[in-house]
Amino acid sequence: MDKLEAMNAFARVVALGSYAEAGRALGLTRSAVSKAVMELEQVLGARLLDRTTRRVSPTEAGLSYYERCLDILSRIEETELQVSRLHDEPRGVLRINAPMSFGMLYLGDAIAAFMAAYPDLGVEMTLNDRFIDPVEEGVDVTIRIAALADSSLIARKLAPARRVLVASPAYLATHGAPATPDDLAHHRWLGYGATGLQRWSYTKADGSTATVPLKIALNANNGHILRDAALAGQGIAELPTFLVGCDLAAGKLTLVLPGFQRPELGIYALYTPNRYLAAKTRVFIDFLVARFGTCPEWDRFDS
Repeated sequence: MDKLEAMNAFARVVALGSYAEAGRALGLTRSAVSKAVMELEQVLGARLLDRTTRRVSPTEAGLSYYERCLDILSRIEETELQVSRLHDEPRGVLRINAPMSFGMLYLGDAIAAFMAAYPDLGVEMTLNDRFIDPVEEGVDVTIRIAALADSSLIARKLAPARRVLVASPAYLATHGAPATPDDLAHHRWLGYGATGLQRWSYTKADGSTATVPLKIALNANNGHILRDAALAGQGIAELPTFLVGCDLAAGKLTLVLPGFQRPELGIYALYTPNRYLAAKTRVFIDFLVARFGTCPEWDRFDS
């Protein structure tokens, strides 16, 4: 029995006046309680209890030690309760990392609504498009848009992230609308990623995969740049619906080859594995799941 357990056993003996009663209260045998008190006396070099056949009572040293034990044990209980409440109630500061475009478009209003619902919870948010290590950077929740590979992180899907081919009506009126994926080779392509020749892959009706070489008109590592170029009639781009859903609903952009889209991605909340997930993290993820759902607002352009 460690010292804290021994102190607790001693305090119960004094409060109840009996080794047997203290043992029943603690779920221990009478001999285990007696042994714990004797070990304390040996460590302290002082007799803590006067023992008679009918009752156990504290010595002067024992009474002083009992009062200190009560203070220490109550402080420990209070500390444990405070820590436990951090996991039961959303308190403290919630640190969030998210991608730039999605964060600017949809997380600003979401964070404001979340803060209104949980006014005692502070929020720190950073936006960037690199995949961070949440442990190293002290982040509670990382939001990413991807087809997730194996990871040591736990992921919860917040919403789908469809990718669509789009172009402006003016571009299609001038250059014609592709009838098949192979026709993309003859169009101006607005691409996300590295420079040089790129290829667009798609799944045929028989389940096989084919690729089309692309003629790059613009490469950019930001979806807003590609969207602006598409709106200006500069080519065809493949972009997520959360970025162009409003433009499609307004008729500013048109779907290209709607039957040949690539596999859907997902918008995920990532967090480190933890048996005791903090309430602030749990309620925030639940909030976003409820807010976005399986048919988010950006996918309602064709409804």
